[in-house]
Amino acid sequence: MSLIVLLAKVGLDFSIIRYFPARDKSVVYSTSIVITTLFSLIFGLIFILGADLFSPELKDIYTLESAGLLFIFIIANATANLAGIAFVALRRSEYYLLQNLLAGSKILFLFPLAYLGAFGIFGSVGISFILTAVFSSLLIAKSGIKHSFRVDREFIAGSFHFSLGNYLVGLFQTAPNLVLPIMVLNILGADAAAYYYIAFSVAFILFIVPNAISTSLFVEGSNGESLRQSTIRSSIAIYALLIPAVVILYFSGDIILGLIGKEYAANGFELFRVMIFTSLVLPVTYIYSAVKRVQNGVRDLVLLNGVVFASLILLAQTCTTAYGIVGIGYAWVISYAVGVLLIGLGTLWERIATAGTGSHV
Repeated sequence: MSLIVLLAKVGLDFSIIRYFPARDKSVVYSTSIVITTLFSLIFGLIFILGADLFSPELKDIYTLESAGLLFIFIIANATANLAGIAFVALRRSEYYLLQNLLAGSKILFLFPLAYLGAFGIFGSVGISFILTAVFSSLLIAKSGIKHSFRVDREFIAGSFHFSLGNYLVGLFQTAPNLVLPIMVLNILGADAAAYYYIAFSVAFILFIVPNAISTSLFVEGSNGESLRQSTIRSSIAIYALLIPAVVILYFSGDIILGLIGKEYAANGFELFRVMIFTSLVLPVTYIYSAVKRVQNGVRDLVLLNGVVFASLILLAQTCTTAYGIVGIGYAWVISYAVGVLLIGLGTLWERIATAGTGSHV
């Protein structure tokens, strides 16, 4: 469901952050909601019709009989997602926090729906997104943004290239989180997919740090703050949080995984240890991406993240076959290390080119 919503946003989440300070916020938000909802329905239907091809293990959930309910869940997810981006753009972090706390209500719905099996788990997530979408819409209205079904062509035309480029970048950055569990499911089976997903989910807590701080950097840069100072401040903050966290989790990760289930500690701890080192190389690409978005250097971002994405998917396929689920951890670390190398070489080339022209940046 998250993958469908990611595809449906077509980069408008980044445009909300970029254009909120300069354009009519109600127009930007309403246009983004309408377009994302439309694409959510289209991609949702495609996945339902092609479930046998995309992931046979999910065909019992994504069926034409359950399409109506699935569409409601997907649209609620998309609405809540864009509302959260709007809260970030408005610098209303308290609303974003409340929204995410409410999204956690899926745990409460899990107990009464567990008897439905896999669809019950899926339903608990869907219901939590419905509540989150309704609550978020009320907060959006409270923030002075008016809801409408209007699509502003001027905004679409003005933001098209920025949205499209960042759509590809966002797709390359986020799709692995959503595609790799499906790959493991298809290659190694349901048990391995569960071990991978739990280890990844716990390690992902570390990934949230560079993602959140780089998003803040993008917001500040879009609002005219000093990009150089914000970049230095953000980089220091990220590694000040990550380095001690990585050390702690490296030695205590088995305890955390064991709280979820002994089998997860037994089968996922080695993968987890490899995964957490990804958090030390990943921030470089996130910070670089935030800076380039402010500078409208979308082409460079598409190339960089495209290479990292392709490397990750290809290495995951190869390493999973060779090493099992721990191979995906190797794929994550190597792919983002390649990204850091490309950024370093690109930055060096830019400096050489700048020195050759005699200009100063």
